[in-house]
Amino acid sequence: MRILEQVDNLKPILLMVVVQIAYAGVNVFYKLAAEDGMSLRIIVAYRFIFATAFTAPIALIVERKTRPKLTWMVLFQAFLCGLFGGALAQNLYVSSLALTSASFASAMTNLLPAITFMLALSFRFERIGIGSLAGKAKIMGTLIGIGGAVLLTFLKGPEIDIGSTHIDLLKRFASHSKKTYVPSSHGSRALGAVFAIGSCFSYASWLIVQAKMSEVYPCPYSSTALMSLMGSIQATIVAFCLGKDWSEWKLRFNISLLAVLYSGIVGTGLMVTLINWCVKRKGPVFVSVFNPLMLILVTMAGIFLLNEKLYLGSILGAVVIILGLYVVLWGKSREKKKMNGSLRRETLLINGDNMDIVVASTPERICSGNRDSNNDGHINTKGRSDDSKRTESQ
Repeated sequence: MRILEQVDNLKPILLMVVVQIAYAGVNVFYKLAAEDGMSLRIIVAYRFIFATAFTAPIALIVERKTRPKLTWMVLFQAFLCGLFGGALAQNLYVSSLALTSASFASAMTNLLPAITFMLALSFRFERIGIGSLAGKAKIMGTLIGIGGAVLLTFLKGPEIDIGSTHIDLLKRFASHSKKTYVPSSHGSRALGAVFAIGSCFSYASWLIVQAKMSEVYPCPYSSTALMSLMGSIQATIVAFCLGKDWSEWKLRFNISLLAVLYSGIVGTGLMVTLINWCVKRKGPVFVSVFNPLMLILVTMAGIFLLNEKLYLGSILGAVVIILGLYVVLWGKSREKKKMNGSLRRETLLINGDNMDIVVASTPERICSGNRDSNNDGHINTKGRSDDSKRTESQ
C-alpha cells in the first residue's frame, strides 16, 4: 500500500515534468516554423483552431451533465479569456520568440507570477500586506524579477561555451524558404523583451478573468474549449487583417504542419487538461514551481538543436528572474497557509444521541441558540440523550 501511495504522490510531479517538456517542444516548433517561412500570426490562429477541434468534443462528452447554462456574461468572459490568454498573449510571445531566442522568451515567462501580483494589486483583488513577511516577500520578489529582466535584456557578456552537437535545425529549414524574422541584435532584443513582457501582462489579465469566470462556470474542459474557440476567431481575424496572402494559409507536410498540430493538440489541448488536474490536486503554487524547468529544457534544446549561443548576461538574468519567481511563490504560499490557519474548522462528533461540536479555531465563536459552552471550546448542543437530562435534573 505504501508503494501505491508513493506512486500516487509522484503523479503530479511526473505530469508537471511532462507538461514542461511539452511546452519546451512548443517553443522549439514555433522557432522552426517561423524559420520555415510560415507567418507567426497564422501559426497562432491554427494553434487555437486545432485546440478547439480537440477540446470541444471532450467538453461535450465529459461535462454534458454538469455544465451550467451558457449566459451572455459567460460568453463575454470567454471572449476576454480568448483575447488575453489566446490571441493577444500568443501573438506577442511568438513575436518575441522570433526576434530573440527560445531561451530568452522562456526566461521572460517566469515574470508571470510577479506581473499577476502587480495587476491583482492594481485592481484591488489582492492586498499588499506590507507589514507581514509574506507581503514583503511578494514585493521583493517582484522587484528582483524586474531586475532580472533588465539584466537579461541589456547585459550580454562573454559567450559561454558548453559544447555543441553541430546540429542546426534552423539552418536546415531556412534553406527551403525565406526568413521571417530578423537576427537578434541589441535593438531587436529590446523589442523582443517588450513583446515578452506584454505577453506576460496579457496572460496575467487572462488569469484574473479566468478566476472570475470559474466562479460562475466551473467547467475546466468547457471553459478551455470556449477560450480556444474565441481565441481562434480573434487570431484568425488578426491574421487576415495583417496578411491577406491566402497562400500562406496552405498547410503542407512539413515542419509548419507539425508545429501547428503539436502546439494546438498537445500544447493547448492535452497540457491544459493535465495542468487543471494538477491545480485541483496540488494547487496553483505547486504548478508554478515547475516553470523554470521549461527554461532549462528550452536552453538546452536551443544550444544543442538550434545552434543558439549562450552568454553570461543571459545566465545571470535568468537566474535572477527565477530567484524572484520563487520569492513571490514563497510569499504566496506563506500567505495561503496563514489564511488557511485562520479559518475555523468544525468537526461533528456523534456518539449515540449526543452531538458535540468541537471548534478547532482559537478565536472566540459567537454561537446562537440555547447551547452551553465550556472553557476548552467544547460546545454541547440541545440534542442530548434523555439519560443525560435525568442526570442533570437529579
